[in-house]
Amino acid sequence: MAMMAMGATATAFWAPIPAPGRVANAAAFSPGRDLGAAKRRPRPLRAAGRPFVFTPQAVSDSRSSQTCLDPDASTSVLGIILGGGAGTRLYPLTKKRAKPAVPLGANYRLIDIPVSNCLNSNVSKIYVLTQFNSASLNRHLSRAYGNNISGYKNEGFVEVLAAQQSPENPNWFQGTADAVRQYLWLFEEHNVMEFLILAGDHLYRMDYQKFIQAHRETDADITVAALPMDEERATSFGLMKIDDEGRVIQFAEKPKGEKLKSMMVDTTVLGLDPERAKEMPYIASMGIYVFSKDVMLQLLRENIPAANDFGSEVIPGATEIGMRVQAYLYDGYWEDIGTIEAFYNANLGITKKPVPDFSFYDRSAPIYTQSRYLPPSKVLDADVTDSVIGEGCVIKHCTINHSVVGLRSCISEGAVIEDALLMGADYYETENDKKVLSETGGIPIGIGRNAHIRKAIIDKNARIGENVKIINADNVQEASREADGYFIKSGIVTVIKDALIPSGTVI
Repeated sequence: MAMMAMGATATAFWAPIPAPGRVANAAAFSPGRDLGAAKRRPRPLRAAGRPFVFTPQAVSDSRSSQTCLDPDASTSVLGIILGGGAGTRLYPLTKKRAKPAVPLGANYRLIDIPVSNCLNSNVSKIYVLTQFNSASLNRHLSRAYGNNISGYKNEGFVEVLAAQQSPENPNWFQGTADAVRQYLWLFEEHNVMEFLILAGDHLYRMDYQKFIQAHRETDADITVAALPMDEERATSFGLMKIDDEGRVIQFAEKPKGEKLKSMMVDTTVLGLDPERAKEMPYIASMGIYVFSKDVMLQLLRENIPAANDFGSEVIPGATEIGMRVQAYLYDGYWEDIGTIEAFYNANLGITKKPVPDFSFYDRSAPIYTQSRYLPPSKVLDADVTDSVIGEGCVIKHCTINHSVVGLRSCISEGAVIEDALLMGADYYETENDKKVLSETGGIPIGIGRNAHIRKAIIDKNARIGENVKIINADNVQEASREADGYFIKSGIVTVIKDALIPSGTVI
């Protein structure tokens, strides 16, 4: 049965892609059959005198090239999205919410990215593991996906699994691998072939079906999504070294100097063209994995029962004991939203012209979110350039340049917004509410008259008074002013959710 999900500004439709016709010698599959047995097939034969090289292609945003997953991803793959830790580097945006629940791109939340990638890739059984400040994340997932993806014989779902204590395990999640280990009893009940492990705080668009197909074609135990890197960026990531079949043989965490040089690889093996391969001679792990089900159970319960983290312990450990760990090339936009600076740049990147860093305008792979049924935004005699405006905003006689304005934002006369991210509001105040605030000297939600905001993030429901200047004129790089309602990190001012900045304040 088809599923209908309404996007933030338009109605989007999603339905499972029918599996392409069976290929010769493909493993047969029928409901109730053990999918683990279906996976085991002969490895591809090597041509005489030539080594076999599997070449997964760079991911496309288009559905033009179909994959040949047999059995289909909707029945054979379980998606597991990791909600991340406390998000201290994103504080204060994570003061009242989990990291995947942080608003993104005017209308969305970070968690919408991996969930939408799953749905667009026909992966419809999805768990989200979370531990910190999960109330808003639970609410969003329930409203956005709770009643939209299940249907007759589809059995799709998006469910939250919170950290919990039990007689067998009195501890909270100790890391990514430990979080999965604590719920293995539930995951193994699903009759699937693979577990797709994803992060909840990355911005990218990816067809996971191609990722899973590469895993099956190479008969891998684990497949790691890899991003090509130049030398300058490579020192900030965990790097992998591969052989001429794309099999991972070595890991190095943020190497420098000679150790960095030793991690150079021939990225043409993974499908990169020779010219770009010279520019990008390193590959970094994206923290996205496909595990064969039996391999995951064996690793976390028997081989490495004390490992807490996938990237630094489980994947290197699997390589050491001889498991087949393959790299899969993803040559597209990808950003780890781990810091205030990265979050700010990723959001403003969608205003870039002529082509944004990440586009929400993709008909074949839309980003889904909660249906809020808000009215169109109203712009009254305002000068708006190079900006993205969310739903339900009221913008009056102001100037907005190179900014992202979140849903329900109210911007008053004379305000100047430049290089800023406004997250908007969770609700509208009535005219009576505003009248009472005016009579008592209060400040309504939104941006007050003649306010000037530059290179700042204004979190939801903030009350910015009249003639406020948030411009960081002294170019302060780091400051903690939580009592005053704001922080400064990497020179970016972040006003806390629900904060009140009095009229006339200069930051």
